This record gives sequence, C-alpha cells and structure tokens, in this order.
Amino acid sequence: MPDTKFPIPPNEKERLVALRRYNIIDTLPEQEFDDIARLVAYICDVPAAHVSFIDEKRQWFKATVGFDATEVERDTTFCQYTLMDTDMWVVPDATKEPKLIDNPNIYDGFKVRFYAGIPLTTHDGHNIGTICAIDHIVRDINDEQKNALRILARHVMSQLELRVRNTELDKQKEIAELAIYAKDSFLANMSHEIRTPLNAIIGFTELIGKTELDATQKEYIQNVQTAGESLMLIINDILDLSKIESGQLIIESQPFSLRSALKHTYELMKVKVSNAIEFNLFLDADLPDMVMGDRGRLNQILTNLTGNAIKFTQEGDITISVKKITENDNSYTLRFSVKDTGIGIAEDKLETIFDRFTQAEESTTRRFGGTGLGLNIVKQLVELQHGVINVKSTFGRGSEFYFILSYNKVFTQEKKVQKAEQSIKKLKHLSVLLFEDNILNQKLARSVIDEFGFDLDIANNGEEGIEMFLNKRYDLLLMDLQMPVKDGYQTTEYIRCELKSDIPIIAMTAHSLVGEQQKCFDIGMNGYVPKPFKQVELLGEINRVMNKKPAKQFKGIDLSYLLEMSCEDQNFVNEMITLFVNKVPNEIDLLENAMDNKDYDAVRKIAHNMKSSLPIFKLDDLLKDLTLLEKQAIDTNFTDEADEKMNKLRKGLTDTVVKLSSYKS
Repeated sequence: MPDTKFPIPPNEKERLVALRRYNIIDTLPEQEFDDIARLVAYICDVPAAHVSFIDEKRQWFKATVGFDATEVERDTTFCQYTLMDTDMWVVPDATKEPKLIDNPNIYDGFKVRFYAGIPLTTHDGHNIGTICAIDHIVRDINDEQKNALRILARHVMSQLELRVRNTELDKQKEIAELAIYAKDSFLANMSHEIRTPLNAIIGFTELIGKTELDATQKEYIQNVQTAGESLMLIINDILDLSKIESGQLIIESQPFSLRSALKHTYELMKVKVSNAIEFNLFLDADLPDMVMGDRGRLNQILTNLTGNAIKFTQEGDITISVKKITENDNSYTLRFSVKDTGIGIAEDKLETIFDRFTQAEESTTRRFGGTGLGLNIVKQLVELQHGVINVKSTFGRGSEFYFILSYNKVFTQEKKVQKAEQSIKKLKHLSVLLFEDNILNQKLARSVIDEFGFDLDIANNGEEGIEMFLNKRYDLLLMDLQMPVKDGYQTTEYIRCELKSDIPIIAMTAHSLVGEQQKCFDIGMNGYVPKPFKQVELLGEINRVMNKKPAKQFKGIDLSYLLEMSCEDQNFVNEMITLFVNKVPNEIDLLENAMDNKDYDAVRKIAHNMKSSLPIFKLDDLLKDLTLLEKQAIDTNFTDEADEKMNKLRKGLTDTVVKLSSYKS
C-alpha cells in the first residue's frame, strides 16, 4: 500500500476484497438501510446517524440521518479508527480525543462533538464499514444503547450475507434507478440553493408592492408574488420529502377549522369502537373555529391516544373533550383530553409511561400488541408544539391523557398589517446589528429594517460582527447561521459565554437541519425566523423577544416558564404544582435508597425521569446535579462527589416542595 494519512488495518488487501464481495458501494438508497439509520438516531437520541462502507480512499454513506453528504475522504473520518477496532469506539467529547486533534470535522465540516461507531464485520473477520451515532454536543450513551447498536450491526451484515447468497442485480433496473436517484439528488440540492435568491425576490416584490404603482404595475407585481409563492411551495414540498425520509418531524402553521378537524377525528375513530362502549365528543361552547397550527399533527396525537383508549377499554365509555382555557389578543390555549374506563395504569408505571419502549405491563404487548413507542411519539409531537402532556389513571378503573396546546388566531392580511403597524408603535427605536454574508439578503434586510424605522448595521461574518458589537451599543442581533470565518452558532456561543451578554438574538436561516431550531435556543438564541421571511413574521418575532416579560418569582422559585406556557392559566399552574409537590418527595427517597444500595440501573432510570420535571420550575442548578448522578450511574461508578450532590439535591427539592406547597393563585 502507498503512504497514507490514515491508519491501515493489517488485513487491508483482504478487507477490500471482502467489501467488493457484497457489491454495496455506490448502490441506490434503500428503505431497509434508511430505517436502520433512523433507528440508530432514535435509539441514541442524536440528530445524526449513518450506515457507511469504507474503500481505499473514501467513506461512502449508504444511509444517513441529519446530513446530506454521500461520501467523504477516508482521512477526514472518525470511522478510520473504528475500522481498526473489534468493537465499539465511543468519543464523548471529540475535542479531548488525541486521535482527532487535527480532524477538520470537529470545528468545521460536520462539527462533531460526540461520536459512537461500531464496525460492520464480515463472517470471516473483516471490517468493511461502520454504523455511527453523531451529535454536536458533548454526551454519552448507556449500555442498553450500545447493545442496540451491536444488534443493528449484526443485522446489517446478516442482510448483506443473505444478498450474496440469494441475488443477482437487474442491470437495466439499476441504471434506471440510478437515473431517478440522480434526479432526486439534484432537485434536493438545488432546492437549497434556490431558497436564498428566492428570499430576495419575494422580499423585494413585497416592498415594491407597498410603493405608488399604477394598475398595470400592481398586476405585474402581484403576478411575480404569486409565482414566487408557488415556487416556494414546490421547493418546500421537495425539502419536506427529504426531511420525512431523514426522520424529521415537521410542525406546520396553517389556518384550519378546529371543530371540523376534531369531528373528523371522532368520525374516523368511531368505526373502531365496539357496541359495548359509549364514544363521546365534547367540545367547549367557547371553542374557536379557525386557528393557526398543524391539523395533521393534532389528528395524529388524538388518533394515537384514542386508539389506545379503544384498545384497552372493553366496556364503559371513551370521551374526547376539548376546552378553551385562556385567550389573548393573539392566541387560544386549549386543553385536550381522552378519557376512558379501561384497564388503567398502575401507579408505579405512570412515571415511565411516556418513555420509549415502555408499556404499562410486561404482558401488554402480548395481550394487545404495539411497540411501546406510540406515547413517546405523542409526547414529542406535543412538546414540539410547545405544549405539555400528562396522564391520570387508576389501575382497573381507567385513564385520562390530557395535553395543553396554544394556537395562534387567524387574521386576514389586513389585520396582520394592522397588528404589524401596532407592533412598531409599541417598540422603541431600536439599533440592530445584522450578521449576514449574502449581499441580496443584506439589501433586503436593510430595506425592511428601514421601513420599521430602526437603525441597521451589517456584519459580513461572525468575527466582524463581534468587533462591531464590542464598539457600539445595540438593542438586537439578527443572526444568520451559515457564515464564513465564524458561523452563527459559534458567534452566539462567544457572545453568551465569553462576553456574558444577554442581548436578544434572533436566528435567521434558509437551511433547515434536524433539530436546528432547538439547537439555536439551546445555545442562547431568543427567537427564530426561517427564510424567506415575511415582514410581518420578522416584526412579530422582534416584538416578542423585545417585550418578553421578566421572570415571575414565588418565594425565589421562577414560575415564568410555567406561566408563559399556560398563558397564565392559574388552574393549570395549580395542577402542575400539585403534581410536582406530590411526586417529587417520593422520587427523592427512591433515588437516595437506590444510591445507598448502588443500584445503578435504578438511579439512572429515576434520575432520567426526574429530569423532565425540574426545568418546568427553572431549577437549573439542581438539574445539573441530577444529570451528574445519572451519568455516574451510567458509568456504574459513584464518586465522593455523588453523595454531596445527592444531599444538595434533597435539600434543594425539599425546600422547593415546601415553598410550592404554600402557593396560592
């Protein structure tokens, strides 16, 4: 072998012969492998995963989740080291791994922090590829997740061996499918490139439409706007298809008839209900008709919950009910409930009922079927819409699953413009710094911001913008995510962590990756506007972040998230506080007992379940302590620090429970 920049297995020549035996390199995408990549991402709870194969010079991706590359050079991959091992290679923090010190995919490229890879090994001992889980933050995976990856690796090799024994490919079919794949890849890649200039076209025509025009000019502009919107719909459909195949969940915001959607779901499920069950739909008289939101996701949630109720109820009744909790100038907050008189859920199972692969009883799958994923998916869908879901149940007597969602009101274009004008009046004169490297988007943003009456400075990249930020006072930052020199993520992290500034930052991007919006919020951004943006949408987000209410305290406990999420519905706040007060003391006792007995598995499960409750009351310091205990349980090693953290956790949560017990709305 010639000199190379990457490590070479001692059996490299034989390894390459084994790889070619399977005829897998440069083949078409296949659902079977796509499903495995999605399952890896799902099991490890990471935004990116892949199934890949490695030849002389490159790593080729058979299936990916979370990134668009089809291949990379072998010497830039983390997998070059996995290929040298016989088992899994896990890197919690790539910046601290000596082997990766010069790897370009840590700070550039894919920006990898966490990596877990397992080799794909043939029956005769040759490593021909890898299955990998990737994240952009420092983290780890537990033993169960590692075992799941080993099982999936064995499954991939079993399928490849089966193909070698049982198939020849139809060459003509392969050529035809390659042509289709090339077309689809071209459309998917070009759609991303089209969005940036289209953003300028739509934005500038919107601005021109507000100037003095004669009848003919207005007609022409309207035609351009209509054509632009139609083109954007086509592009979005292409991207949505790509996102669905990569496992993304898309939350739409479109006007729909709430009553019609609920009645449709009811009629759809009614045919599945036996005659022994009374099936009801109760709608609040004050329920709005038209709302802005995702009708399909609401239908998916209610269908899943109702389907469970039907499955586990032999007789009695099942009721879907929807009630309006609060209303303000912009939105409605609604409580949805699915209640049944079925088999119910044991009290000790309520805390884990929304976990993946969890069902109320071990015999549930045998008796009723199902994977145990449905409720976890429902929980994700609710939380992606900034809602909360919970359950009440008595074993043997029935259950009630209920969730809270807020939907924006539907306004006509005229009302939207009026609201935008009112928002401008409410906002003070703002000094805005835009981070944007595209000249068309710079010009568009300047025109829009000038119309708002704000001052605007523009930085071409993150480093230039930081220098400007240090030398002038600004009220707001608009942050493009994809920039040269220093991108939007790195710039925001520097402003938050190094400069310790809490200036409002709104992300603006035309590129949508898995979990990108949540990542923006996680690193400290306050708002998010996808490109191409409408003036009303941008102004609405500016108004929201600039007029965000200060944190509301009760005896030193931050209730702002709970109050904001419930639109200050005191009944809901009281209900959540009661659940916390009744639940946490028992969890503390269980956690401490498990630690005393060095029951690592129990500590891991209890700590993981408790972690979802603490952020509701902004108990961030205690959450860090709980996370440390969970990590040490995963590592099966409690240090002296663990006892200190447990004592701090018990005291902090006990104090919180005492304070919340006296809360009065």
